[in-house]
Amino acid sequence: MEDPRLSRMYLALVMQGFARLRGRLWHATVMRSGMLTMIVLTLVLMAMAFGWHEHRLGQFGQLKRDLKQKPLRDDASTIRPGGQEAILLERSQFGGGSGPEFLSATLLPGRGMNVLQITAYLPDKGEVSLLASPSLAEANRLMNGTGVDASGTESLEMGGAIEAPWAGRISGAVSDGELTAVWHGRRLSLPVTGADMMATGGLLLNRASTTQSSNVMPDGGEAKGSYRAGDFNGHWISQTDITTTVELSGRAIEMTVQARNSGTEAEPMGIGWQPRFAILSGNRGQVTLRLPTADHAEVADRRNGLPSGRVLPVAGTEYDFTGHNGARLGSLSLDDCFVHLKQAFMDIGPVAELHDPESDYGLRITAMTSNIKAMRVYAPADANFISIDPQFNFDDPLGREWPKDEDTGMVVLQPGQAVQWKIRLEIFSLTQDDPQQL
Repeated sequence: MEDPRLSRMYLALVMQGFARLRGRLWHATVMRSGMLTMIVLTLVLMAMAFGWHEHRLGQFGQLKRDLKQKPLRDDASTIRPGGQEAILLERSQFGGGSGPEFLSATLLPGRGMNVLQITAYLPDKGEVSLLASPSLAEANRLMNGTGVDASGTESLEMGGAIEAPWAGRISGAVSDGELTAVWHGRRLSLPVTGADMMATGGLLLNRASTTQSSNVMPDGGEAKGSYRAGDFNGHWISQTDITTTVELSGRAIEMTVQARNSGTEAEPMGIGWQPRFAILSGNRGQVTLRLPTADHAEVADRRNGLPSGRVLPVAGTEYDFTGHNGARLGSLSLDDCFVHLKQAFMDIGPVAELHDPESDYGLRITAMTSNIKAMRVYAPADANFISIDPQFNFDDPLGREWPKDEDTGMVVLQPGQAVQWKIRLEIFSLTQDDPQQL
């Protein structure tokens, strides 16, 4: 019988022979032929391709931001406007820097999802702040819920406040700090805001979210805040649930507000957004405003801005901003509502644009839901900002000045019904881009 040890020895010799042969083949076919170099180059190229893919998805930018630890995140645990941490949506600038891009949006879920700040990259200016707003710390100090801010009116003085269940102003009889307005025979007792003794900006201004969330997207991020507003502390009819969504990408910010009647009675609903766009050049006179084809709600008293109830054509007046290139603001002071909006051919909704030629950029607001029937423009001659507010309702929509056949834009929600308000904000170069192609 063959010795098992001898068999194992022969097997080991054979295996060693194969190992030596494999080594010689590897050396001959790979090391000398340059194949190893090709393999290494292929692996490097694959790693670079993966890195670029991840950059496009914002992963490297997110990592860079996490490492950088911006002050907003450092302070978020102690700076909580409305008692809730701010939400920061941000993205990395696209390589090349050839055109304007949005970079970030700071949202305040504890203050009705006020868009406190939007930053952008401009080729000639670098990173800029597009909204006339203080720092987060200063905003937190001012938004204290007391004194003049008891009803949240400081939200109307900075950033971009979301307005619901009405936008703009409501007038009425005032007694003991409450204003009485009437809708379909129902009396509404609303808090008075400001020296003009009217109810302004809705009832969401100082409300904290019930739930909130945010997530990273391929070219930016999305944030959502839900508000179980009920009857707005006894000031409104029925029960209301509001959900606000803000989506950031390089060239556009989309905002959606949905209001749902979760009660048992019909209720009126108006929604708007009041952003204060900073005039970056500081030269207000050269800024151009373009509005959609619309009529002008005549103002009866410039001291309080209330309408007369007459709706007039803008053609041939100082309020005509409807031309293809709009018109310069010059020294004109505006606190006016433009109604009966019409969209231009090829647009998906009525469009307003703000151009700052000295800074070579423009902003374009598109109303993406048909219930947006008015745009209120607030641009004091001595201020360095302009507000363009796309909203459902006319100013003072419940006022007695309006003819009975005039639809002032308040949507009637039956129990269980919902309505959506949606706009798109775009940024573009005045010298490189055709805004109609965005």
